[in-house]
Amino acid sequence: MTDTLRPAEPASATETGDGQRKLKRSIGVVGGTLLTLSCVTPASTLFVVVPDLFGTLGTATALTIAIGSVLCIAVAFCYAELGTLIPSAGGEYAMVSTLAGRLAGWLVFVLSLLVVVIVPPVIAMGTADYIAPLVHVDPALTGAGVMLLATLAGLLDLRANAWITGVFLVLEVIAAAVVAVLGFSHAHRGAGSLVSMQVAGAHGSVDPVTAALVVSGLAIALFVTQGFSTAVYLSEELEHPRRDVARTVLATLAISTVIILVPVAAITMGATDLTELTGGDLSAMVTAWSNTAVGTFVSLCVALAIVNAGIVMVIQNSRVLFASARDKAWPTPVNGLLSRLGRFGSPWVATLTVGIPGALLCFVDLDTLYGVTGVSVTAMYLLVAVAALLGRRDGHRHTPAWRMPLWPALPVLLIAVLGYVLVQQDPAYLLWTGGITAVATLYWALYLRPRRDTHWLVSLPEDTRS
Repeated sequence: MTDTLRPAEPASATETGDGQRKLKRSIGVVGGTLLTLSCVTPASTLFVVVPDLFGTLGTATALTIAIGSVLCIAVAFCYAELGTLIPSAGGEYAMVSTLAGRLAGWLVFVLSLLVVVIVPPVIAMGTADYIAPLVHVDPALTGAGVMLLATLAGLLDLRANAWITGVFLVLEVIAAAVVAVLGFSHAHRGAGSLVSMQVAGAHGSVDPVTAALVVSGLAIALFVTQGFSTAVYLSEELEHPRRDVARTVLATLAISTVIILVPVAAITMGATDLTELTGGDLSAMVTAWSNTAVGTFVSLCVALAIVNAGIVMVIQNSRVLFASARDKAWPTPVNGLLSRLGRFGSPWVATLTVGIPGALLCFVDLDTLYGVTGVSVTAMYLLVAVAALLGRRDGHRHTPAWRMPLWPALPVLLIAVLGYVLVQQDPAYLLWTGGITAVATLYWALYLRPRRDTHWLVSLPEDTRS
């Protein structure tokens, strides 16, 4: 059975006059879009994640990302509807708990926690490659430093961070645009290469990219534009969440898809040969297309974009952890700590809790982090689609919210496609994610379920406005 939304419980730190813990509503749709776009971090995703896709998918990389982006449109519709129906800093888990039951919501929370803890260090470790024109440093140490810097910035006021990340976002968009212009102007192959389905094999051979490889790559392709969900996490700090969440989600997906997909197409066409494309050394390609100065400029813009992404991801992730404590997901002393708000209105303990482990994860094998993240994102999207299928029943049918087109066909199709993508993933990554989910289910069964009247109570702020 699903649970009705409950008002937030009194805080042990900062409280309003009615005894509710509330994040400060301080940003509009522009600030929310800047923060959300910064979390998608198109340029750092382009330079850090996409090269790995080139290594396995070659010329099929752009096609795979395009298919993933189409799937993300359906996912974004689900987020936009559920995010305006249930505007909570808890994001996916608040939506799924309310509509599909508390256990389903708990499992989504665990999956989202995996994503929010793993993704920032994955991106941060790419910093070393792009500050190489100035200094050569160990990727793990650099990533850890970026995570600690992002954690400190995450303790500041959200409005201040919106301006900081906005400036960095402009620089990363410029970097992506430079790559696109250089790639297209130095094209060695035509547009037909984008669907040629080839990757460089051993000893200079050319191997075909199979449909199975494309399907397997879709998990990472979904991750490429995953950050649009940040708009939902920030819903308690948006001035008009019922209206602005949907606008921010859909606008962010559209903008980020263009910023990522256009340069990927340009790189595919501009690489001198298949071996260079599969190698994925984008900095070397940019320098070869232009000169060392331009290559250094682009690299430094990407480095700033990664720092930018780290800041926004820490902001987003701390809100998820804050909301889980407010909703009594943990033993009482832990809930009290994680729900504390600092002088700038940010959940400072939750911010430190996501930032410091993120720094430590920079020393874990990168392939494992990628694999677990891809599985977690796919499974999380699948459960959000299930919640969207249930979102118009009973008392939620007439609740003011943005409504997606083609319901219920769209969520049903999305569930089928994501289910198929999920079972095509590497068994090792499925086992890792499944094992963590199994432990979380035990925690639910042994701790949360026996305390269902006092723990895991999904809440909405009472001042939610249209």
